[in-house]
Amino acid sequence: MYYRKGLMGLLILLVGFASVGHAEDYDLQYFLSKASSKTIELSTKEKTELFNQLDGLMKQAKKIRMEIVQAIQTGETGVRYQEGEFWMSKLEEDEDSIETGIEQIRLLREKPTQLLASIKLYRSLKNLSSNFNVYNNACLPSLLVGDLAPEIGLWAEPVFYKLYLLPLARSKEGETKIIQKEAKPAPKEKKPPLK
Repeated sequence: MYYRKGLMGLLILLVGFASVGHAEDYDLQYFLSKASSKTIELSTKEKTELFNQLDGLMKQAKKIRMEIVQAIQTGETGVRYQEGEFWMSKLEEDEDSIETGIEQIRLLREKPTQLLASIKLYRSLKNLSSNFNVYNNACLPSLLVGDLAPEIGLWAEPVFYKLYLLPLARSKEGETKIIQKEAKPAPKEKKPPLK
């Protein structure tokens, strides 16, 4: 009896691991390999998962930003007042970038073909990556930032730019050319010369 229960438990465990192993994992590595491949078309599911990953990234950046602010305000970093004011202004810029990024992700989930929202999200990601790299290399606690700075840069440049923004811009450019061809003005008739 005990042997059968153990065998049944092992069988259930193996089936559980097999089902988890076959599920696609849309992490950074997946999107990086997709960006380096020749087929850069994203399915609707992949676009949804890209937005989920970027949203999670923004929330993680927001949490780390708050931890850095708290570390500066409590004096854990050993930063002098003037330096602290400088870093706090940078962190306020990051707050704007994070909020803008979250808002653009929300807009893109509703209407994925918005080019302006895509550009704003890309710009927010690039600004965050740049500032977090500076925090990582400055006297601020680099343990708080860690690998998030280069990770944001990877999500911004090869992943979001190549897989989403660039194809969207190309499709918009094609739409503009079609509209321009359709809207060609009729040639003007020449008036006969006056005598």
